[in-house]
Amino acid sequence: MFTDIETFQQTLVASGLPPVLSGRHDSGEFRAGIVARDLGPLKLIELVTPEGECFRDARCARADDEELWQIDLVTRGLARVEQGRGTADLGPADLVLIDPARPARFASTASTHVTMLVPRRELRLRPRDAARLAGVRIKGDRGPGALVSSLARDMARSLTGFRAGEADRSAAAVIELISVALEAQLGDARPGPDEALRDRILGYIEARLSDRDLTPASIAAAHHTSVRRLHKLFQDQPLTVAALIRQRRLERCRADLARSDRTVAAVAARWGFADPAHFSRLFKATYGYNAAALTSSSRAQTVKAPTARPGEDGGVHVIER
Repeated sequence: MFTDIETFQQTLVASGLPPVLSGRHDSGEFRAGIVARDLGPLKLIELVTPEGECFRDARCARADDEELWQIDLVTRGLARVEQGRGTADLGPADLVLIDPARPARFASTASTHVTMLVPRRELRLRPRDAARLAGVRIKGDRGPGALVSSLARDMARSLTGFRAGEADRSAAAVIELISVALEAQLGDARPGPDEALRDRILGYIEARLSDRDLTPASIAAAHHTSVRRLHKLFQDQPLTVAALIRQRRLERCRADLARSDRTVAAVAARWGFADPAHFSRLFKATYGYNAAALTSSSRAQTVKAPTARPGEDGGVHVIER
C-alpha cells in the first residue's frame, strides 16, 4: 500500500496510466494501491484511492496517449469525471469513456475503480462519436454496460495463464463488448447519407478481405462513386481505406495463426497477401513480433501476465514483466 502521494503518482505512470496532477486530498493518512495486468493489447489497472481530486492538463500530454482510449469503472465509492462538455457522476458499476490526450478532472470518495486502456486502432471509435461520449456516464446496471462492468471487475485480478493467441482473442472479445456498450450509449440516431454509405462500404470490405483485388478503386466502382469521393468519406476516420483493409487483413491473419496449424505463407495468402516476405515484415512492424511466433510450434509456450505481490503492509504493488 502506498502512503506517499508522489511515489503513488510515479507508479501510476509506470503502470501505463496517463499521468495526472494532484489536487485536493483527504487530510487523513494517504493510502492507495495499484494492480496492473495485460491481456493482449488491452491493459487493466485496478486502483484503490483515498478521497480527493486530481486533473490532467496540457502539462500531462504524452504522444503515446493519443493512441489510447480510457474506460473507467467504479467498483466501490462515488466519483465524478469531467471532460469536454460532459460530466459523469458515477456510482458502483458505472463506466465512463475518457480521451487521455485531452484535459480532464477527477474527484472521488475513498474508492476502488478499474481503468481499461484500449488502443484506438482496436476500438475504431469515430471522432464525432468520441466527442459525444467523453465524460458521459454509462450505466453499469443494465444492458451491455452491465456486461462490460461485470467482466472488467472480474478480469482485473484474474488475468493469468493465457497463451499469446488466447490473450489476443480474449482481448478482441472484450473490446467488441466495449464497442457495443458505447454504441448503445449513442442511441438510435439515424445516420446521414454519408455515414450510411460509409457503413455499407465497411461491410463490403469485411466481406471481401480475402480478395486480392480489393482496392479503393474497386470499392469505389462497386458503390458507383469516385475514388476521390471514397477518400473524402473516410477523411475524418482513424484510418484511410487502404490502411483499414491492411489492418483488418492483419487482424484476421493474427487470429488464424493463433488458432490453426496453417503456415504463415498459407494464412497470408488466404487473406490477400501475395508476398509472404512482405507480409512478414508488415506483421512484425505492426505487432512487434514475428508472425511465426503464433504458429503451432510456439503456441505451447504460456505467456506470463504481470502479477501483483502483497506489500509488507498488506497492500498490493505492481510487478513488471
